[in-house]
Amino acid sequence: MGLFKEATVSINVKLPEDLVDQARRHAHIQHRSVPKQIEYWSKIGKIAEENPDLPFAMIREILVADQEEVVGEYEFG
Repeated sequence: MGLFKEATVSINVKLPEDLVDQARRHAHIQHRSVPKQIEYWSKIGKIAEENPDLPFAMIREILVADQEEVVGEYEFG
């Protein structure tokens, strides 16, 4: 799960009902919880804001790569 284990903090946040409904629909399709879907969208937005020239496909690849397990260094034989 990425290189670093993230600490999680629980806080209550008021969100517009339509945003939560959209997140619920997308979460169901993507097999995520509603909070994880909103977190995913938040990460996309943060990466896009920090890297305005990156195409969405590359942002998605960054997020997928971050979820992959580190298997160690490759040794050339």
